[in-house]
Amino acid sequence: MQLGDFQLTDLLMKMYDNTAEAIFFFDSSGKIIAMNSAAELILDAEVLDSMAEGDVRAICMSCKGYTSETELQTCLSCYLVSPQDDFSSFQVYLDTRGKGIIPYTASYQTIDAENGIRVFMLRDLTKQYKTQETLNQKTMMKNVIKAQEDERKRLSRELHDSVAQEMLSSLVDLRVLKYMNIDAEVLKKVQQTEGSLMRLLDDIRHLSVELRPATLDDLGLEAAFRTHFKWIEKNYGLIVHFTAELEAKRYEGEIETVVYRVCQEAILNALKYAGTDEVSVRLFERAGHLELMVIDEGSGFDKKIIDPSGTGLGLYSMRERAELVNGQLVIQSDIGKGTSVRLEIPLTVPVKKEGGNR
Repeated sequence: MQLGDFQLTDLLMKMYDNTAEAIFFFDSSGKIIAMNSAAELILDAEVLDSMAEGDVRAICMSCKGYTSETELQTCLSCYLVSPQDDFSSFQVYLDTRGKGIIPYTASYQTIDAENGIRVFMLRDLTKQYKTQETLNQKTMMKNVIKAQEDERKRLSRELHDSVAQEMLSSLVDLRVLKYMNIDAEVLKKVQQTEGSLMRLLDDIRHLSVELRPATLDDLGLEAAFRTHFKWIEKNYGLIVHFTAELEAKRYEGEIETVVYRVCQEAILNALKYAGTDEVSVRLFERAGHLELMVIDEGSGFDKKIIDPSGTGLGLYSMRERAELVNGQLVIQSDIGKGTSVRLEIPLTVPVKKEGGNR
């Protein structure tokens, strides 16, 4: 598409005046001959005054170096004094007005070779840096949690398949002694040892499940929850009213892990701090989201307190896990009015039926 000279000039002037990019024009001697309003906004008054006086090194008062192939910030082979090098795209750092040192992506090119006119253009990279930092933190946290879950799974399998089996074998051998012709005092000691080993075996099995329930990987959320709630009721007397509306559906492994851990933490908090004997848990799908609701009518807590006594780290961990799967965690609570925890996770991939490939 061809544009008339007047129309093109008008568009270029509008871009020059309204763009967020800082634009400087230098003459052949390095003196700044023009700059747009975006450029003026990022420079201190002292620098602008030096430029107005014709100081060819005025920009150096703000520039803190550019990124070369060997250094993050350097002034060696400066783009201003080595324009013959390729400086069509590079990164530079400027000490800006009121914002400190800011990273910019820059371009320094000759636009009028006959008169030696060059243009220096800057685009603020702060937002991109923050976005990249957030992404890196999220990726790192995801990798850390995945490594934790993998290690939990390994330890869980080791306890179940090795330690627990060895304990069971020892119990069988010990029980054989009861049918042998041994002294009554020895028999009593054998029975006491058998009881101790049984309790230890139960503890090992529980620890294995707490580390990583095999049912979560093998059968999914519903089965894992029912097993966990049954154990909670048996050992702590907390009744969990569980409703699942998933029809045995399976989800991506990371999603199932997040839902299980968030629910586990919510139940643990209710058990420790709510002062209640009953908790309601609902697991269902709605509007393309997998949702978890954990509700108790216990003592509640004041949400205005940043780190409620005993629950701060748990709440932080729950939110952190939810963010890893783009989920939203909403916690509502008031003193004396109980607590509700709602987790919503968008389902961007097709669900997997029970028994399908994972």
